Amino acid sequence: MWTFVKENVWPVLFTLNYLLVAVMVVFILLRNSNPVKTLTYLFALVTLPFLGLLVYYLVGRDHRKNKIFEKKRFLDNAKLREWKAKFELNKGERDDFEEQFGEGIFKIYKLLQNNEKAVLTFDNDAKILINGEHKFKMLRKDLRNAKHHIHMEYFIIVDDELGKEIIEILFEKAREGVQIRLIYDDVGSNLSAKTKRKLTASSIEHFPFMPVIFTNSTSKLNYRDHRKIVVIDGEIGYVGGINIAKRYDNTYKNERYWRDTHLRLEGSAVGSLQTSFLLSWEFVSTKKIRIQSAMFPNRKPMSKDPVAVQIAASGPDTDWANIMEALFAAINGAREYIYISSPYLVPNDEIITALSTASRSGVEVAIIIPYKSDSMGAQYASDSYIEQFLYSNIKVFRYKKGFMHAKSIVIDDVFTSIGTANLDYRSFSINFEINAMMYGTKMAKEMKKVFLEDLKECEQVYLERWAERSVTRKLKESVCRLWGPLL
Repeated sequence: MWTFVKENVWPVLFTLNYLLVAVMVVFILLRNSNPVKTLTYLFALVTLPFLGLLVYYLVGRDHRKNKIFEKKRFLDNAKLREWKAKFELNKGERDDFEEQFGEGIFKIYKLLQNNEKAVLTFDNDAKILINGEHKFKMLRKDLRNAKHHIHMEYFIIVDDELGKEIIEILFEKAREGVQIRLIYDDVGSNLSAKTKRKLTASSIEHFPFMPVIFTNSTSKLNYRDHRKIVVIDGEIGYVGGINIAKRYDNTYKNERYWRDTHLRLEGSAVGSLQTSFLLSWEFVSTKKIRIQSAMFPNRKPMSKDPVAVQIAASGPDTDWANIMEALFAAINGAREYIYISSPYLVPNDEIITALSTASRSGVEVAIIIPYKSDSMGAQYASDSYIEQFLYSNIKVFRYKKGFMHAKSIVIDDVFTSIGTANLDYRSFSINFEINAMMYGTKMAKEMKKVFLEDLKECEQVYLERWAERSVTRKLKESVCRLWGPLL
C-alpha cells in the first residue's frame, strides 16, 4: 500500500483534493450565498488544485457561524446586566434622541443596539488626540494616576524605547498595588522573552491573543486582535489607531512622519470598552473573571458639552459585521458630506455601492489615503479602487507628508467614527476591531476641521491623469485586488 502511494503520490494527492472539493461544493451550495461569490469560490476550487482549498479556508468561510468566543455566559453576568440596564432608553428618551439627531442617526443607534445590545451613553467627555506624541503624553499621565486597575489590549506592543517607557510605568504601578492586565496580539507585537519574564515577576498578568508558532508566515492569515484599548480605573478609556511603538510618535527620529488619530474618553462609554476588554481577557486567559464594582464606577465626568457615544465592537465573535453595518447606515443617511481617512482602501461591495450612490446623488464624498503605503500589496490593491471611485465623482486625496494611518469618518456635522477599523475586508470580516461612534456637532465639527487640515498635505487624484497609468501598473493592481481579503 505504502509503495503504491509513493509511486503514485501526485495522483493520490489530486484525488484527495477533489474529494474534499466535492464535499466543499455541497456545503457552499447549501449556504445560498451571493451567487457571484459562490461561483467564484466554485471556480477556484475546481481550477486551482490545493490552492483553491487554501483560499476558501482563509477567505470563503462564514467566520461568524463558527464564533471563537462564548459570550453568553459572560454577558449574562448579573453586575454587567445591572450596568447595562442603566442605559436602556425609554420611549420618550428614544423619541427625544431621534428628534435631536435625526432619523439617520437614530437608525445607527437602533442597528447597534439590536445587533450587539451596544449601549448609548450621553455623559461622555471626549478628546481627539492627533498623533502619538499627543496620545502618549496624556496616556503616561493617566497611567501614573491609576489607583485600582489598568487594562490594556493592543495589536502592536514593541519593547523599543517608547514601549519600554510605558512598560516601566506599569512596573511602577504594579509595585503600588494596582491590578494590571495586558493583552497583546501574538503576531502584531514584538515583546522579548526578557520583557515577558519581567512582566510576570512584577505580577502583571499578560497573555498573547491567539498565539501562533511561525509569526512571519501567518501575519495576514489568522484572526488578529486589531484593537487598541486602554481602560484605567473604569473611568478613563482610550481607543483609536495608535499602537505602542516609537514609530507612532513623531518626537522620535522615525523614517516617516506618522499621521494618526486616537480618542480619550471619560464617562459611561468607558464601561463599553471595559466590557470588550473583559470578554477578550476571559478568552485569552481561559479564566472566569470576577467583575468588581470598581470596574464600572458611577463617577460622572465634569463636561460642559457632553458627547453621546456608542461603542461598536466587531469580529468573528459577533453575529453581525457591526462596524461595517453601522458605517453603511451612516453613509446611506448622509445628506451633505462624507469625509473618510483610512490607511487601506480595500472596501467590500456594500461600502463601494453606498459611497458611490451617495456621491452620485449629490453628497460630497472625499477620502484621504496614503500616497505611499507600508505594504506594496495593500498599495496596489487600494489603487485598484481609485478609478472606480473617481468615475462616481468621489474625491480621492493621497497624503504626502508621511503615512496616513488614521481611521476616521465624519458625516454632516453630526456623526463621527474613530477607532481601529480600516476600510477593508479584514477589518470588516476577519479581525477583531472596535470603534467609537459619536453623535452630535461637537466632535463632528472638530473632526471635519482635522480632515480639512490634512487635505493641505495631500495631492488630489484626477481621473484623466490616473487613467493614463501603465498597463503593467493596472495589472499589478488587479492581481493584488484579488488578494484584498488577505492583505
